[in-house]
Amino acid sequence: MSLKTFHILFVVLSTLLSVGFGVWAVGRYMDGSGAVYLLVTGAAMVFAAALIAYGFWFLRKLKHVSFL
Repeated sequence: MSLKTFHILFVVLSTLLSVGFGVWAVGRYMDGSGAVYLLVTGAAMVFAAALIAYGFWFLRKLKHVSFL
């Protein structure tokens, strides 16, 4: 596994973790646990969007490097 492949895999897994954490925080907010969970949801979704943008930037930057 190349460093490029590992990096892409790590970014994808980090994005999924961030989205999952945001969904969990929404559930806690809906249960009435407090408004701080709504802020945590927003932060998690912003972080997920930034990771997606970074992933596309990374792929564009290293498009000439193979995945092997």
